[in-house]
Amino acid sequence: MSAHTKDEEVRIVAATEGDVPLILRLIRGLAEYERLAHEVVATEEGLRASLFGDRAHAEVAIARLGDEAVGFALFFHNYSTFLGRRGLYLEDLFVFPAWRGRGVGRRLLTHLAALAVERGCGRFEWSVLDWNEDAIRFYRSVGAEPMSDWTIYRVTGPALTRLAQGA
Repeated sequence: MSAHTKDEEVRIVAATEGDVPLILRLIRGLAEYERLAHEVVATEEGLRASLFGDRAHAEVAIARLGDEAVGFALFFHNYSTFLGRRGLYLEDLFVFPAWRGRGVGRRLLTHLAALAVERGCGRFEWSVLDWNEDAIRFYRSVGAEPMSDWTIYRVTGPALTRLAQGA
């Protein structure tokens, strides 16, 4: 890690295909922090296809201080039938531990909120692990409200295959 002055501005830039190795490193860093490193099966090839292929499924914003990447946000559009408008869903937000507490996460969220407004989105939302109290405090500090009446459900692996086969 290079030395940066406290006054240097964090820049948020759209990721390019050349950033795929960095994106994978950031994903792995997030997974380690979330105690889920064993679940990462993403590859550079898969990320390249899904983020920069003919039909990109998500976008990535990278936080940089000088030339150094210090964090990222991976996001995509969802849709609200009640609002009749698309929304912005933040899948992952991660700042390297050495750069936390310097406003990097807030800059990433601000950038995505501005994108949501610019794109006419009706809302901006994400999930957070119940044990991640630092993140919960941070999200509340920017005005986010928990959706306590909702529970996320997921079907994956063999259960997904069985469901797809009508079982």
